[in-house]
Amino acid sequence: MENKKTIENWYYVIVQDPDTSAEQFVGFAQEDTNEKFLPAFKTKQDAEACFMLMPKDIFNGRYDTHAIIEEDLLGAAAENGHKIYLLDEKGSLLKPLN
Repeated sequence: MENKKTIENWYYVIVQDPDTSAEQFVGFAQEDTNEKFLPAFKTKQDAEACFMLMPKDIFNGRYDTHAIIEEDLLGAAAENGHKIYLLDEKGSLLKPLN
C-alpha cells in the first residue's frame, strides 16, 4: 500500500471571545475601499506581535491566537465575504491567500 502524506498549511489568526457563542475571527476593512479582510500569519509569534499593533476593542472582548488549517480559513472567509492576507509581525502584506 502506498503511503501518501497530506501536506496541510496552517495559519494563525486572532480570535475575539474564544470559546464562547460570540467567537469570531478578528477582521478589518480597508479604509479607502471598504474591502473586508482577515489577517493571517505563518507563526504564532508573528500573530501575537502584530496583534499588539492592531486596533481593537480591549474593553469589550477577550482575544487569543488560534491555529487554523488553510481550507477552513478559506471557507470561513468565503462564507463571510472576506479576503485573507498573510501579514508579517509588523502588519506588512506578504501575499493574499484567496
